[in-house]
Amino acid sequence: MTTTAGGTTTEPPPGLDTQRREVDGLLRDSELRAGGSWYMVDRRWYDQWKEFVETGDQNSSSFPGQIDNSELFEDQDSYHLKERLVENEDFMLVPAEAWRKLLAWYDLVEGQPALERKVVDLPSTLKVEIYPVEVYLCLHSNMDNVTTACFSRADRIHSLQEVMCREFSVQQGAECRLWMKSSDTSCERLRNISVSVLDACLTSGMTVIMEMRDADGTWPSSKPQIMRCSVEDQDYRGQPGVCGLSNLGNTCFMNSALQCLSNTPPLTEYFLRSAYLRELNFSNPLGMKGEIAEAFADVIKQMWSGRHHSVVPRIFKTKVGHFASQFLGYQQHDSQELLSFLLDGLHEDLNRVKNKEYIELRDAGGRPDQEVAEEAWRNHLRRNDSVIVDTFHGLFKSTLVCPECHKVSVTFDPFCYLSVPLPVSKDRVMEVFFVSLDPSAKPVQHRLLVPKAGKVSDLCSTLSKLTSVSANQMVVADVFNHRFYKIYRADESLSCILDRDDIFVYELSRACSHYRDSYGTSLFGHPLLLSVPRAHCTLDALYTLVLRRLARYVVFPDEDWEENGKTAGPSQRGDGQAVSQPDAMGLATPLSDTNHAQPSLDRSSEETTNHSAVACSTASSSTNASRETVGSSEASSSTSLASTSLASTSLASTSFASTSFAGTSHASSSHASSSYASSSHGGIVAEAEETAEEDKQEAACSPIPAANEQPARRKWCRKKRKSLFSLQAVNSNGTTERVMGEGGSAFSFTSQPYVAVDWDPDMKKSYYNENEAEKYTKHSSMEEAQQQMSVQLQECIQLFTTTETLEEDNPWFSYSKFSREKLDSLVHFPLRDLDFSDCLLRKKLTNGEPPSRYDLIAVSNHYGGLRDGHYTSYSRNKDNGRWYYYDDSKVTFATEDQIVTNAAYLLFYHRQDKIRHPAADHAPSPDITSCTDQEAEQGGAMACVTMETD
Repeated sequence: MTTTAGGTTTEPPPGLDTQRREVDGLLRDSELRAGGSWYMVDRRWYDQWKEFVETGDQNSSSFPGQIDNSELFEDQDSYHLKERLVENEDFMLVPAEAWRKLLAWYDLVEGQPALERKVVDLPSTLKVEIYPVEVYLCLHSNMDNVTTACFSRADRIHSLQEVMCREFSVQQGAECRLWMKSSDTSCERLRNISVSVLDACLTSGMTVIMEMRDADGTWPSSKPQIMRCSVEDQDYRGQPGVCGLSNLGNTCFMNSALQCLSNTPPLTEYFLRSAYLRELNFSNPLGMKGEIAEAFADVIKQMWSGRHHSVVPRIFKTKVGHFASQFLGYQQHDSQELLSFLLDGLHEDLNRVKNKEYIELRDAGGRPDQEVAEEAWRNHLRRNDSVIVDTFHGLFKSTLVCPECHKVSVTFDPFCYLSVPLPVSKDRVMEVFFVSLDPSAKPVQHRLLVPKAGKVSDLCSTLSKLTSVSANQMVVADVFNHRFYKIYRADESLSCILDRDDIFVYELSRACSHYRDSYGTSLFGHPLLLSVPRAHCTLDALYTLVLRRLARYVVFPDEDWEENGKTAGPSQRGDGQAVSQPDAMGLATPLSDTNHAQPSLDRSSEETTNHSAVACSTASSSTNASRETVGSSEASSSTSLASTSLASTSLASTSFASTSFAGTSHASSSHASSSYASSSHGGIVAEAEETAEEDKQEAACSPIPAANEQPARRKWCRKKRKSLFSLQAVNSNGTTERVMGEGGSAFSFTSQPYVAVDWDPDMKKSYYNENEAEKYTKHSSMEEAQQQMSVQLQECIQLFTTTETLEEDNPWFSYSKFSREKLDSLVHFPLRDLDFSDCLLRKKLTNGEPPSRYDLIAVSNHYGGLRDGHYTSYSRNKDNGRWYYYDDSKVTFATEDQIVTNAAYLLFYHRQDKIRHPAADHAPSPDITSCTDQEAEQGGAMACVTMETD
């Protein structure tokens, strides 16, 4: 063996015939393979070598000498390849093995580079690339220092990154990322460094820029807003991980979930040591091209840099919304839903399984649970293998028994977290106002314990025990804005009544159902319901009944009214308060004479008062008249009116006949109760025509004369007495049905009995006591303290694992979140030693097996209702073992006795053998209370338990 001047070690060449046969054989048998290497050899040298070996004479003058490719270069300094070189004319291509033999036999001219070229897999063909990709390289921190390098299209971006690290002396282990910039100055991330230069669409003339992550966890190219109490506080050093998150607008649910995951040690340490970079899965169709994992890594590294009071997770929020449209915008969401999406997204982005194989599941077939479980776990790992699986996943045994053949099916299904139910109470506390028939009695507020799954009739039955009023004579209504928002049927579910609703229960002689309201006048006072016999369906009688019902807070006028209609005003007590002075009947009743001073009820009156409110409540209209609207109930053989509101004495029909209502009702209370219970929200309309005919027959047979034929017993009333209010018959749309009868004449309604009570402003000011109208008393039940329900977390877990027997008529599971509700029950959960031993397949653990006890490391809290409220979190720092309270950007110290509250929603537990116990308490951070969001804008080792109900 000899060493050439160029330093290449050569060996004595074989015979010329052997050389020819070996090289020819390699040229003939070598195939193009993607990524394989071939070498360029100058055509003149190759032809001379071929002539030499064919002569068979070692001393022939055709000896080629050292391999010389000088003719292929533009110059001998840069060795830049000439353009437009043609294969078989300017150069020959030989496979790598042939090149190594030629190089060993003849050596290469000193200083010349070997012209290795790679085989690239182009669309529909394989080809040796003669001209590689020539790109410019620079650092983001110094873009003036540019160097040039050539790379094969078959090279991986990872190789390019290594070249740049060597070229620019980047510190080993530094986390960096690459950008490629085309001539139009637009930049694009080279996110997947495992792809080829060809697949990355990197072409000659482009610039590749490298940037390194800063010490504070941020990237120079996308420096996020950093929340600091002082913008100039660039030297802040705090406890790593003790870092707030800015609320971007109802994103407290996201911040709470992120804080809990940030304080999950195995997950956080995985990202802090950049292990995720080697496991990013860019080809998983179920993943998000690694973008969620990278965005999560950015937030974690910023939070654990110890250089920020708080950071703004804006890029992370954008990525989440991009891949999960339900989180777009800035609406409030559920932290558990975000957590579920995030864990699944991180798993698929970091799944080590690149090609998921199809696995046919086997039935247990009576095999031991241990064997079936191990098989299920192996199958799970064949398709799912990531840091999320390592940290959070487990198996849950599911047993189904066929109710017919009694075949037992046992499966072990994977889970990521447990949503455990709470043993909720079957009862519910409701607060209602009871309005008695006694006009002098104030409404009474009651607190009732009713079945949670009960009906309105159950509420009435419970209230009946406290009031001694029959449940059949109660009407339940939702009062909103001084009017009936809804009147409930007896068979309606109590679940449709919310705790914040104002529920009034009215005592009636008969039940009442349908009620509608409209909006157009300014209402005041509480609506009321009254039962009105048909004999009282006259203007005079209705006025009297309404006024009697308002007796508690309406002061009656003096007897001495002036002829011009002006009043002398209410009488005064010694204390200056107005007192009522009723006349002979105890009421001031308008005259039946056509000359009385009551406002006209003709069409012009309708246009003037603009009757748009039809609820039984009090209002002020735009014409300076006050209105106490009278809602409806369903009518039958007796007149059914809502007079603040007037109620029905029977409910056989929804509409009145167009005859005068002169008869009285003979319907029994049992009939009324039955009608109420069976009526729908829209009323019972099928019997309307039949009832109208019954009304006519009843009026003809009644021994009591019609209203307009009553004796002149009202003549005691003074003439020209001005009324306190006027009455208008209106329909459910709030417009006048028809003109009421003059004076004492009877009137009728064409559809449903709504009566509007319009108050004259002067009359209302003088005789309506608004303070008294709003008063109510409290029943003794309101003084009873409500005991908060409390349960142990272990009870919830036991309930979750309780065997459920499927009914024969319902052999399949069904689940719906429609009925999910927010509970404020206090769940006592342990901070240490949560024992799962009773739930494990192996009851007794042998040496070397992990323990079954877990310690709490984080809690996601929720305050408020299901779709609103606020989220915070408690978390235990993995480095110093201290607890902290995270409220968006604000972070404060916490003690263990603060953690267990009824706001706890998600519980994060860590297996005890993985818990890090600091040798000594670290000194507290100098200042961990972060600035506000507004100031910032200016400047299987884990168990996660969700507490909810189905």
